[in-house]
Amino acid sequence: MAADLFTFDLRERFRRGDTVVRLLYLNIGVFVIVSLVNLVLMLFRWPTAYWTNCLELPANLQQLARQPWSLITYMFMHAGLLHLVFNMLWLFWFGKLFLQFFSARHLRGLYLLGGICGGLLYLLAFNVFPYFSDAVYLSYLLGASASVLAIVFAVGLSQPDLEVQFLLIGRVRLKYVALAVFLLDLFFITSDNGGGHIAHLGGALAGCWFVTGLRKGYDVTRWINAVFDAVGKLFVRTPRRPKMTVHFSDRTKDYEYNTRKKERNEAIDRILDKLRQSGYNSLTDDEKRQLFDASKK
Repeated sequence: MAADLFTFDLRERFRRGDTVVRLLYLNIGVFVIVSLVNLVLMLFRWPTAYWTNCLELPANLQQLARQPWSLITYMFMHAGLLHLVFNMLWLFWFGKLFLQFFSARHLRGLYLLGGICGGLLYLLAFNVFPYFSDAVYLSYLLGASASVLAIVFAVGLSQPDLEVQFLLIGRVRLKYVALAVFLLDLFFITSDNGGGHIAHLGGALAGCWFVTGLRKGYDVTRWINAVFDAVGKLFVRTPRRPKMTVHFSDRTKDYEYNTRKKERNEAIDRILDKLRQSGYNSLTDDEKRQLFDASKK
């Protein structure tokens, strides 16, 4: 009973929550499910890397061709609890800030666009630059960082002078936050987590692309939201409408019926007046019949 109430409460919170809350629930939910499955596999001494790699984005293009869905799934995967917590905190802070200036559909679309752009830049860099040639066959990308950075840069570019509060630092304008993050990622693309920093840059470029597009009158997330809505309709049942029977009336027949009814009522009224004035014996046989028929209706 308690488990059912807990599950119901989670569903209701997800259903009633805004896009930020839903993205948080999806990322945390995926992390919990993956962790539980890995725990069971480890208890039986079965390998865990094979199935998790199927959800992460491989740098090897041949491997990517066998798992194209990983360009989407990787942005909901995380390497550990601290990785998850750090990304979710940034998603919560800047996602809520984003919703003050843009719509929920924009946030949903930009999250996916940032992840896609980050993944594509990661693939491009690892397959073009010789520096990464030795790591292509062993590297996998995972995490929501590229998606989150797209949101951060969209807010920073649209509201550059808006100040945010940071612990131990104080209030900082968003344009300086975005610039600092961009430079850090740029300088660390040759580090041990070079793929992650390259993906961050791709997400940042997606955020800038989004804001620049809106200023020019087009929404770069429109196609993503259209695809998302189309896929969502496949899993949502459309309630069946009750069958309705429509009768079309013949106005000519209605007019004739109403005319005859009026004439009968007038005739009965005349018979009743005669009955009150002269008595029942004064009525003719036809008038008695009409009065008798009317009494049965």
